[in-house]
Amino acid sequence: MFQRQAKRSRVARVFSLLSLTYHATVRNVRKGSGNAILGLLSNMAQAVILVAVFYAMFSILGMKGAPVRGDFIVYLMSGVFLFLTHNKALSSVLGAEGPTSPMMKHAPMNTLVSISSAALAALYLQLLAFGVILIGVHVAWRPVEIHDPVGLMRNFMLAWASGAAIGLVFLALKPWAPGLVQLVSMVYMRANMISSGKMFVVNQLPGFLLPYFTWNPLFHTIDQARGAAFVNYFPRHTTETYPAILTVTCLMLGLMGEFYTRRRASASWGARQ
Repeated sequence: MFQRQAKRSRVARVFSLLSLTYHATVRNVRKGSGNAILGLLSNMAQAVILVAVFYAMFSILGMKGAPVRGDFIVYLMSGVFLFLTHNKALSSVLGAEGPTSPMMKHAPMNTLVSISSAALAALYLQLLAFGVILIGVHVAWRPVEIHDPVGLMRNFMLAWASGAAIGLVFLALKPWAPGLVQLVSMVYMRANMISSGKMFVVNQLPGFLLPYFTWNPLFHTIDQARGAAFVNYFPRHTTETYPAILTVTCLMLGLMGEFYTRRRASASWGARQ
């Protein structure tokens, strides 16, 4: 009945938390399709379909050579993959298990592990799909040249981090207004189809239209990623600073909101979500 718990060092607790996060991440990867390979193929299929649709649309409209002087496939992929990564991270964190989930009854599981594993699972699937498709295009079709791979990857990670941070804010608000949060998050992700700037070049956008797009962190990361991918493209209207500051701000607000919500958790929330 009574058990004496041995005291563990801080390092042991950290390793225990990392191990738990790893296993929770694996569970999240397998949860969507029951198989990690099927999950990867599903993410690859979404990316390939989007790239194919935009490639066909630009070909029919005769705009393949207009956007940026360089590889048109890299132009499309730099927009599509960051768009998918941002939205997947947001939706994964928003769908993470909350304080009333049955999983929280199993110590040492907690909401921090749940949120972190959801975000890492989305990153793993998108990063793996991006790498497989990029290597496939490079080997099977034509060589892919990227001017600044480090800069491209930095903006890829920034797109993922900003999506996860915004999703965390939505997650903290979800128990209080589940219907409204689902609607707002869906509108935001649908608006990213246009407001992310993945279908056009920011430097060619008229000045009076910029305020309609510059609020979106994904708009900045995609344009900066294209600046890293192409030697002849220099972003003039975007910056990496804005999405980085927005990510940190949303992360802090989301963590505070999640802590406040968790302290007032009610079993009845599960029926409303």
